[in-house]
Amino acid sequence: MTNTLLEESPQPCIPTHSEAAPQQINLLPWSAPFSWLKLGWRDIAARPLTSVFYGLPFWCMALVLDAVFEFEPEYAMMVVSVCLLLGPFAAMGLYDASRRREQGLASDFMQSLTCWKQHLRSMGMLAGVLLVLTLLWGRASLLVTALFFNTIMPSDFDVMEAALNADNWEFVIAYAVVGGAFAALVFGLSVVSVPMILDRDTDAITAAITSMEVVGKNGAAMLLWAVQIALLVGVFAMLPMALGLAVVGPLLAHASWHAYRDSVRWPVNAEPLKNRAINSNSNSNERNL
Repeated sequence: MTNTLLEESPQPCIPTHSEAAPQQINLLPWSAPFSWLKLGWRDIAARPLTSVFYGLPFWCMALVLDAVFEFEPEYAMMVVSVCLLLGPFAAMGLYDASRRREQGLASDFMQSLTCWKQHLRSMGMLAGVLLVLTLLWGRASLLVTALFFNTIMPSDFDVMEAALNADNWEFVIAYAVVGGAFAALVFGLSVVSVPMILDRDTDAITAAITSMEVVGKNGAAMLLWAVQIALLVGVFAMLPMALGLAVVGPLLAHASWHAYRDSVRWPVNAEPLKNRAINSNSNSNERNL
């Protein structure tokens, strides 16, 4: 009796490598980010009202950050953390607009507002990871700064004065190394992960690993992309009341969708991971019956 039950018990379904990770990382030319910005600008031109709507949150976040840095700098990292939690959800609506345009579908503003709901678990986990990294980044920056100042919380003027003083080159190098390391990690984990979650409904870990693989395989292109992001945000943020961020935010979000599509290739018959998991469970249930 026991032997019969063991023989009739279905074997666990172990997905093959192609089923578990069907995506392929493309090798990109170093100049690829220029084409992403061009395509992103076309998306803005095709969906101007949607882009302006989603640009407002980026602008508001910039205003809040500027006010906090000026009047209550001790709360700056908390506000940055909140922005990191809200930013991906705002960008997701723009990714959806770019995806629909790429697929030749009509614009659906209401769909873009709620496209994040079915990916809430993955998005929440990824946002949580970015939040933790940002908090660690802030703590590490404060530790480096405290080593070179007599006060625990130096003012922005003190930091800028130290950075511009040739005698404080050790502080500048230490601060840049720590900040650069965390910035590179955050960039690597998020550069294509959020668009991938929207497109394929993957879990946060798979999306983050794929994002790191994209950066590792296309170092030159991704370095240029990171520099372009920093320059565009820095230049447009200097416009009166940082109004430029209402434009550059959507531009970078649209361009990030094309960065993902250009970097990650999926087989034609590949289903989103959630659908494949459901189908696998259904097949297993059928075998049990």
